[in-house]
Amino acid sequence: MEYYIGNSSGVVVAGGQGFGLNPTQLCYPVNVYLDSPSNSLFIVNYYCNTIVRWILGDNSWTLVAGNVNGINGDTSVLLSGPSTVILDPLGNVYVSDSSNNRVQSFLLNQINGSTLAGITGINGSANNLLDYPLGITFDAQLNLYVADSGNQRVQKFSRY
Repeated sequence: MEYYIGNSSGVVVAGGQGFGLNPTQLCYPVNVYLDSPSNSLFIVNYYCNTIVRWILGDNSWTLVAGNVNGINGDTSVLLSGPSTVILDPLGNVYVSDSSNNRVQSFLLNQINGSTLAGITGINGSANNLLDYPLGITFDAQLNLYVADSGNQRVQKFSRY
């Protein structure tokens, strides 16, 4: 089954207005998550330390997590080097906050996150620590799997 023709052209659905902080721009997008129920892309802006939501068909994004000015940090509202975003069935947002060595969860429409895995700012190889987590995903029971890149492993964190 072929899904696209090799010579077809892509269509810009988000960004395309150069690098920047404006709601029509993106900052080195490294990951996208399609939320079909809301017809939205959740986009990781790595260099701006943000997660933004871009409703398909719109011409700008809204901030989901991080600081609108791209400030990085390790508080409950800031991110540093985010790399992956996923959502659970309730619309809660989960972010691998790579430079902070943690996975953050943001309840639906909340800007304050909670650390779900890892310890903010501390890397290591103990079972409760992460070292530059990159990819994250859930299984059917909503157990969290983390690609713990600096430790050359994948860890499973059971749903509480």
